[in-house]
Order: sequence, then structure tokens, then C-alpha cells
Amino acid sequence: MNASLRRELGAHLRAAREQVTPAQAGLDGGGRRRTPGLRREEVAALAGVSVAWYTWLEQGRARTTRQVLDAICRVLGMDAAAHRHTLSLAGFLPAAPRAGRTPIVVGEATRALVDGWATTPAAVLDERFDVLAANRAYRLVWGDPDAAPAEWRNALLLLAAPHVGGGPYRVVAEEPLLRGLYEQFRADTAHWPDDGRAAEIVALLTKERPDAAHWWECRAVQDFAPITAAVEGARQGLRLTFSLLRPVAEQGLYVFAHTPADERSREALAALIS
Repeated sequence: MNASLRRELGAHLRAAREQVTPAQAGLDGGGRRRTPGLRREEVAALAGVSVAWYTWLEQGRARTTRQVLDAICRVLGMDAAAHRHTLSLAGFLPAAPRAGRTPIVVGEATRALVDGWATTPAAVLDERFDVLAANRAYRLVWGDPDAAPAEWRNALLLLAAPHVGGGPYRVVAEEPLLRGLYEQFRADTAHWPDDGRAAEIVALLTKERPDAAHWWECRAVQDFAPITAAVEGARQGLRLTFSLLRPVAEQGLYVFAHTPADERSREALAALIS
């Protein structure tokens, strides 16, 4: 594990520690606290390691074993996704394929699949959520991603800044969807802490949505679960279910599908596309 990954692992553990209350860890509150969450010495004691060593781990100065990390994850109450992410950062599980390591070409089968969904807006994304291809339904609802500036051709950025995409629709109350996608983005890109494009995306998100700066600074990770959201536009409102799918034959890609959540939305999309 290189120094950058050790620092990322330490920052991930520190962020998780700050979210756990003493009561959640089965401890007495211990009076007033100057910082949120558990103290380092509390995590160390519950995990059965020395305070000095745990401090070095959070500072990115120590190596560890899987057994110790498993114990720390239990103390911090991590769910399966966060636990898996912790082990991946430490090198105990395979990391996701590095997005952008080589140019990604969308295969003919994946492109045909997406293009065949006449009433389901869909785009093919890499693991930074940069848009590699989009079907006709997607372009009619959200605008043509190829018309946006190159650095903004990203599903997270286009959701946070719908004016850039130029499409006639936008998600109403987009926070749950935006946050869910961002936590998956963190899970995919944190294994490569020196990745310049991922850093650029976070910087643009912060610039566009400074009100959500605490999201972009947070190291929470989660597997994205389908989210149904209201979408409003010039013609008629829609309800779409947003899902991330993996083409088995093409590592490093997602299909971002926006399925009509009811018959009225399906009919409205059919009318728009016809």
C-alpha cells in the first residue's frame, strides 16, 4: 500500500470515527467533548490496539492486518459497503478497475442495449461517472452531453448543474439522488487518491454547489441503490427510477438507466420521443 492510499485509509477511518457516538459504541458519554464522535483512545481500546498505533494508522503512517481492520470496522459500526471499502483501501480486497487508466471504448453490445431503450433515458458512464455515450431518450430529456463543456460531461456534474446540460427537464429535490451517486463515486475513485480527473470533478461540484461542501468533503461510501425521483419539465412532470447497472463483459463501465416509474411517465416519455 503506497503512502497516498495509507493517507486515504486514515482519513476514511477518521471520518467514520467522528460519526459514531459513545452510546452507539456502548460507552458512557464521558462528559463534554471538544470533537464529535469517539476519541482515538476509545476506538483503540475497543479494537484491542495501542492508542499510538491507531493514531499512526489515522495519520497514514502505519500498516495493518485484515484482522485488526475487521475489529476497527466493527467498533465503528461500518456497514458492508464501508467495511469492504476499508479493506480495499488497505489492499485486502481487489480495487475497482482504475477509471481512465486506458481509453474506454463502449462496446457495440452495450451501445445497442442502451439505444434499444426507446422510453428509458440511459447513459454509459465510466467509474468517475463521466458520460461516454447516451441514447436518444436521454438527450431529449437531459440535453446532449456532447454539447456541454468537456469537463462537465459527467453525470454528477450535470445533475448538480442541469443548466449546463441544457435539457428541458430537471430532478426535483435532487439531494438524495446526488448524494447516493456521490457516495458510489467515492467508493470507486478513493482507491486512486492521486487521480486528477476525480479531483477536478469534486472541485467543480464544490464550486457549483458550495451549500453541499460538507458532502464533497465527507468520505462516506455506499453501494448505490435505485432511487425514484420526481422530474419536472416544460411539458409534463415525470417520475423516474434511477439505477446503476454493470455490463458484465465490460469492466469499468456503468449503465445509468432512468426507468419510468409509472404508466403516466411512460406515456409522457413516449409522446416526447415520438
